[in-house]
Amino acid sequence: MKKELKIGKRLIGENHPVFCVAEMSGNHLKDYGRAVEIIHAAKEAGADAVKLQTYTADSLSLDCDNEYFQIHGGLWDGMTEYKLYEEACTPWEWQPKLKELAESLGMECFSSPFDFSSVEFLEECNMPAYKIASYEINDIPLIRKAAALHKPMILATGVAHLEDIERALRACRDEGNEEVMLLKCVSAYPTPYEDINLAMIPTLGGTFNCLTGLSDHSMGSAVAVGAVPLGIKMVEKHLTLRRADGGPDGAFSMEPEEFKEMVEHIRIVEKALGTSAYALTEKQEKERSGSRSLFVVKDIRAGEKLTPENVRSIRPGHGLHTMYYEKVLGRSALQDIARGTPLDWGMFR
Repeated sequence: MKKELKIGKRLIGENHPVFCVAEMSGNHLKDYGRAVEIIHAAKEAGADAVKLQTYTADSLSLDCDNEYFQIHGGLWDGMTEYKLYEEACTPWEWQPKLKELAESLGMECFSSPFDFSSVEFLEECNMPAYKIASYEINDIPLIRKAAALHKPMILATGVAHLEDIERALRACRDEGNEEVMLLKCVSAYPTPYEDINLAMIPTLGGTFNCLTGLSDHSMGSAVAVGAVPLGIKMVEKHLTLRRADGGPDGAFSMEPEEFKEMVEHIRIVEKALGTSAYALTEKQEKERSGSRSLFVVKDIRAGEKLTPENVRSIRPGHGLHTMYYEKVLGRSALQDIARGTPLDWGMFR
């Protein structure tokens, strides 16, 4: 798999910043004006992209009330699958306009398709990438359909066994698509911290030799920021205007101020990570002058011996290296040496 992807104008990979994605999902609350506000808020918060979801309730489930379609527990307890998706879906007619708006603000916009018709619609919209949601990673025909378009594929692994990931990647390769990123994800809303297992991220990337990212449904930004040193190159978090506004995803979504803080902290960590090579920076090299060295701490007359009373290891670092301390003791001064003078080989014999 390729180690660099291009989504729209953004390069994503080892030598590029983490790609920060604001997931709108159902936080528009079926209000186009609110969807526009969320995109503007994403821009102000430092998002690199906005992600949509392209489905209808009929493309995801069946309008049926029997036990198979009931949701038990969690945020959506008591709803049917169909009613949830009916409430959360983003009207398709909005999506080309929302993409245009995001791009006019300097962000990318892409979406998750959930059936063949949504892939075809998104291709008409010229979406730059396709994100396959966790519950669709076992939909091999859908993955093949999207991968065949030879655009970057972003696969969430929230409910995937290893064989599911292998099968999905094989489907992409069979279509000649090597531009794939795997997202560490837990399909729990919100996700308990103890279930996240960030330590799996390097394993995921190493096992499948591909770029990794994080689709995070936990509260706050600590998990997303903490994943950066583990090698992720994309972070996806749900964004709403205010959690108090409600909606299917509101309870575990970030508010704009929180998203902004997350992006700022990610950028700080990226700078702080630097390189794994053991070498001092230019500033550190300058600071070495403040480290210990051998100094004359008591006036020494010519011919007098160097002793622990008149030579010590102290700061700063302008004298001989401290490793020579035992070697210089007992030597005779060739000249008078004033207290506070850094010791030098030419001063004694």
